[in-house]
Order: sequence, then structure tokens, then C-alpha cells
Amino acid sequence: MTSGGTTDATAKSPASELVEDGRAKVNLTLRVVGRRVDGYHDLESVVAFADCADRLSLIPGAELQLATTGPLAEACGEVTDNLVLKASRLLGERVPGLKTGVFTLHKVLPVAAGIGGGSADAAAALRLLARANGLAIDDARLIEVARLTGADVPVCLASHACVMTGVGESLMPLDLPKLPCVLVNPRVAVATKDVFAALGLRSGELLVGVTDVLQAMVWPEAGASLEDWVEAFAASTNDLEAPAMRIRPVIGEVISALNATDGAWLARMSGSGATCFAIYENTVEAGRAAEKIRRDHPQWWVHAGTLS
Repeated sequence: MTSGGTTDATAKSPASELVEDGRAKVNLTLRVVGRRVDGYHDLESVVAFADCADRLSLIPGAELQLATTGPLAEACGEVTDNLVLKASRLLGERVPGLKTGVFTLHKVLPVAAGIGGGSADAAAALRLLARANGLAIDDARLIEVARLTGADVPVCLASHACVMTGVGESLMPLDLPKLPCVLVNPRVAVATKDVFAALGLRSGELLVGVTDVLQAMVWPEAGASLEDWVEAFAASTNDLEAPAMRIRPVIGEVISALNATDGAWLARMSGSGATCFAIYENTVEAGRAAEKIRRDHPQWWVHAGTLS
């Protein structure tokens, strides 16, 4: 079920309605270790979460339904293909008598954008269903469904900064400081499968040497300064940036625009793109940078805030 228009996500909710935010995921680093023989890619990525989010609500009931609202609702495509419903159905197969109901997704994050919007929505759905059914967030069935729904859903389930390895199933929490940032998407979609195809790894091929695999990056300890973290991020990379840029050259323009702002310490693409980010010393500089980019590129999606 889809809605025909937009609604105010801040409107007063019914007493029975449960609400969760699906926060944007940002890959501060992303190293592709190699391609496994099953075709999946092993990754190592530092992931943080932004203070911009889709909003998902649930009114518990007998029939599973989904309505979409918000400025980017149409970009969601066919509701029947939405990961919110996929996750709900998979959980229903594992939890007898699972109480579902009517979901409403207020969509503000760009899709196919390298910030895990669909995965964040699916994770929010699992958190809502856990609340509605008295399930613990670390219930094995919930974790299994997160993995089956999509590679980024497990990390979005907790929505906590971490080092993500493997195909997204291994998570090591990190204690990051607040990172003032600007996120920019040029409003072009990039299919993750196309970016990995452009990377060109054969099954069983390693992108990095065995020594590099064994000597993983050592990240700053809890309490380290913002400068220390940015220096560590800068020493790493996003291995998908170059292949994504070949598919969508505008990604290079976005990174250049971010680098041209005053106070940008590090500018890079997130995930498989096309969203890019820059980190700043404080939120004032980030806000000024965002305003400049909005003036220069009014057609782009721009968010100034923090990562954590």
C-alpha cells in the first residue's frame, strides 16, 4: 500500500504508534580485501552514523502494510520490493505469531546513494518489530534476518560507530568523537553491483597482499582527539571511489566542491557512492561549507551535521 502524497513527519502520533529513525550510514574508510569464491567481497570499513535519517513508524496490527511519504517517497520505487517488507516477512518466518502492522516510511535520504538508506529503514523495521513483540535486540533470529536482508542491515541495526569486516557481519564498536561534517549527493543513483563490477576482481582474487590482510589498521583509542581520528582516516581510503567515479564522473565534482570549502579536513566518497562527505573542525565551518555548496549547486542534496 502506498500513500498518494506527503505528510508532516513531526505530526502528533497515535498512542499505539511506535517510531524509529533510520540514520544515514557513512563509510569513513572502505578497504576491499578481496572477492570470495562465492562472489561476495570481503571488506574492512570504519562506519559512522549521521544525524539525518528516514523516519519509520509502526501501528501494530494483523496485516503487514507499508505506506511511503516524504520528499523522496517516489524514489523508493515499488513498495513490494522495499527492504522494510522483506525484513518483516523474513522475521515472520522465524517468529511464530509475529505481530506486524502498518508501517509508514517518511523518506528524506537519497536512494542508491552509498549511505545505506534502504538498509537503515530495514533495520528500523526490525527494531520496531522487536519492540512490538518483546524481542531482545540481540535475539539470534533478529540478527539472522538482518544478515539475510542486506549486507549493511546488521551495522544499521545497532547504528553505532564501528569497524565492519567480512561481508558486513563482523562488527567491532568504536568510540568516535562527534565529527562535524557535510554530506553531499548530486542526486544520481549508483548501483552497488555496478561499482563492484567496475572494480573488476575475479572470484578468489585478493585486492591487497596477505601481509596487509594480517596487519589491519590500528585505530585511535577512546578519548583520542578529532585531529587524531581524521589523520587515521586520511591514511586509509575508499577502494570503491575510483570505480564509482568512472561510472559517475560527477562524484569527482562533488569531492572537488567539498575540498574547495574553507576548513575541509578530509573529503571522500561514502560506500559505493554517489554521496560524499567532508569533515570539519566544528559545526560552524560545516554549516558555512554546506551553504556555499547549496548556492553553487542548488540541485544537489546537502546536509550539514555530525557523525558519531
